[in-house]
Amino acid sequence: MAMLWKFMRVAKYSKTALPPTVKIRGIPTHLRHSSSKSVPSEFAACTPCSNTVELLGKTYAQDEYSNVTEKILSKVGKNLHNKKHHPLWLIKEQIKDHFYKQYVGRRGNPLFSVYDGLSPVVTVQQNFDSLLIPQNHASRSKEDNYYLNRGHMLRAHTSAHQWDLIHSGLDAFLAVGDVYRRDTIDNTHYPVFHQMEGVRLFSCHELFSNIADGEGLQLFEQGHRTAHKQECHTMEAVRLVEFNLKQVLTKLMTHIFGDGLQVRWVDCYFPFTHPSFEMEINFQGEWMEVLGCGVMEQQLVNSAGARDKIGWAFGLGLERLAMILYNIPDIRLFWSEDERFLKQFVVPHIWQKIKFQPLSKYPPLINDISFWLPSETYSKNDFYELVRTIGGDLIEKVVLVDEFTHPKLPVKLEYLIPSAAVKKEKF
Repeated sequence: MAMLWKFMRVAKYSKTALPPTVKIRGIPTHLRHSSSKSVPSEFAACTPCSNTVELLGKTYAQDEYSNVTEKILSKVGKNLHNKKHHPLWLIKEQIKDHFYKQYVGRRGNPLFSVYDGLSPVVTVQQNFDSLLIPQNHASRSKEDNYYLNRGHMLRAHTSAHQWDLIHSGLDAFLAVGDVYRRDTIDNTHYPVFHQMEGVRLFSCHELFSNIADGEGLQLFEQGHRTAHKQECHTMEAVRLVEFNLKQVLTKLMTHIFGDGLQVRWVDCYFPFTHPSFEMEINFQGEWMEVLGCGVMEQQLVNSAGARDKIGWAFGLGLERLAMILYNIPDIRLFWSEDERFLKQFVVPHIWQKIKFQPLSKYPPLINDISFWLPSETYSKNDFYELVRTIGGDLIEKVVLVDEFTHPKLPVKLEYLIPSAAVKKEKF
C-alpha cells in the first residue's frame, strides 16, 4: 500500500498565552516520529472508559459518531461572552446597546430580544436539518464538527437556534453563544469561538406601511428563483428586506468602528438564505470580512410557523470584531486568565477606546515533526485535534511544510510556510 509522509512544523509556546507559572517542556519523544501504522480518523476522540458523556447535567450515549475530546468538553460552560469586562462581553454589550437604543417597539420596549444562555448542545436536526443543509453537505462531516453521538453535537453555529426561536413566536432577536468547529491551528482559528445571530421578520403591513401607494404590494408570488430572489418572493419585498438588512448592519458597524467607515457587499451562498451576502469593511486601510447575511429561505420560515412573514438573518463572530477593534493578535488570548490581559478591558463604560498592549515579545519555539500515514484514513483536523489535546493553548501554529507519497505515486514537496522568502518547489 502506498504511504503518505507528512512533515509538520509546530510553532510552540508563544509566551503571550503563557501564565507565569507554566513550565515549558518539549514534545514527548514518541510524538516526534510515529510508525506507519494505520491511524483511524477517530483517534482524536480521547473516548473515556465509559460509553457515555455527561455534559451540562445530561448524559449522552456514545456511538461511532462520538468524537468530542475532553479538552473541548472542558470549554463548555465557560461562556466568555457573559463574563463581565471580558473583551467578548464588551463586544456583545456594545451590539446589544446599539440594537436596544436604535430599534424600539410600539410600546417603547426594545424591538430585539437577546438570548445569550442557550445550551451549546443541540441535535443534528437543529444544527443542519432545520437550516435546510443537505444530507450530503460537507459541513456535516465528522472532520469539521464535534459530535456527542449520531443525534447530538456541540453547535457549529448560533443559526442552530433560528427555527426554535421563530417557532416560539419571536419576530426579532439576537442569539449569542459559544460554537465549536474542528479547524486548523493558527492565530485566527480556535476550536471554540463565539457568534451572534440576528433575525428580523416582517409582515406585509410592517414592510410596506411606509411606502407610498404600498397598499397593493404583496410579499409572495408564484414565480421563478433567480440570482436576486426566491421563487415565492416578490421583487418589491426582497428589495425592501435586503435594503433594511444592509442598512441595519451598516449602522451597527459604523457605530462600532466609527463614522466614515467604508463598506462593501460580496454575493455568496448559504443554504438557509437567498440572496446571500458577506459584509466587508475597510479598517485602517485593509478590507476585512466581518459577517454573513441574507434573506431567509422561506421554506425555513414557513416550517417554523411564520408563513405570512418574510425576513433576514445575519451571523457574526465576536472574536473577529474584537481582534480588529482592540488589535488583539492571537485568538488564544481570549482564553487567557492572565491578569495582565484581562485588566486591560476593565473599563468604566463599554464604549471606551481600548488598544491591547502585548504581554511579551519572546519568540516562539519551533518543533518539526514527521510521520507516515495511510492517505485514505488521514484527516488533517484529526492531527490538529491531537496537537491541541496534548499541547493545549501553548501551540500557536501548525504548518504543513512538505509531503510526498511513496513509492508508486509521484513524489511532491509543498512549502506552505507563510513567508516571502520561501517558495513552492518540486523535486
